[in-house]
Amino acid sequence: MASRAIWKGQLRLSLVSIPVELHSATSSGARVSFRQIHGPSGKRVRYEKTVPGVGPVKNEDILKGYELGDDEYMLLEPEELDAIRLETKKTLELVQFVGSCEIPPLYYDKPYYVVPTDDLAEDAYRVVRDALRQSEKVGLGQLTMRGKEYLCAIRPCGDGLLLETLHYADEIRKADPLFSEIQDDKTDKELLSVATELIDRKTKAFNAENFEDHYDSALRDLIERKRKNKKTPRTKTGDGKSGGGSDDNVVDLMSALKESLKKDGGRKKPASRGGGKKSA
Repeated sequence: MASRAIWKGQLRLSLVSIPVELHSATSSGARVSFRQIHGPSGKRVRYEKTVPGVGPVKNEDILKGYELGDDEYMLLEPEELDAIRLETKKTLELVQFVGSCEIPPLYYDKPYYVVPTDDLAEDAYRVVRDALRQSEKVGLGQLTMRGKEYLCAIRPCGDGLLLETLHYADEIRKADPLFSEIQDDKTDKELLSVATELIDRKTKAFNAENFEDHYDSALRDLIERKRKNKKTPRTKTGDGKSGGGSDDNVVDLMSALKESLKKDGGRKKPASRGGGKKSA
């Protein structure tokens, strides 16, 4: 199945704008999933929104409630929430750059591939990718999508760029309360030496294919065996619904980059086309 873009817009570096698309870098369908089935009737189990003493309720009668404590909730009207909902912006501007190792791993959330929309966009795309690669930097910006604003980091990834959404600072739990009871005593030198030697022996390049989800494999094997077994119980729910670049472009790009340096107050003179341009 072809990948479907979840966002289309412009990746901007100062005065340089690059038409790009975002594609999810992970697959939610890679693992086995199940539906809940009512055994006696063979029908799918569905969930209704109910209120004790009232029964099933309509969606239009449901409000958002913010918990104040002591089982008290402050009610918010849909119109109030819609009024502050952010419009999806079509521009992701890189406003800051940090060292590629400066962002702690616990801030990273979800990865997305950043892809140029056409051949014309590839020239500027490659320049940004190679500049990040050469400087060993990560670009930071904020992306508005689905009514929310996401903090994002963009880094080189193979021949392309990878965008990773980041948690905001207030979403990260402090480690001190959990680690405060761990004594900071000196480690026995002999034990430390043995542990270090074990780590060195097992150190090699990371390759995710070296690791297998044994539960997922066993589950797939079980499903395949039961599928082939004619005696395996089967049911039909009956609801019938399924779940749901040219030379001119190089010149224009160079002009935009030079203008960006002037605009941002850069003092260093940019390299000439002949001496500064590197192949992708």
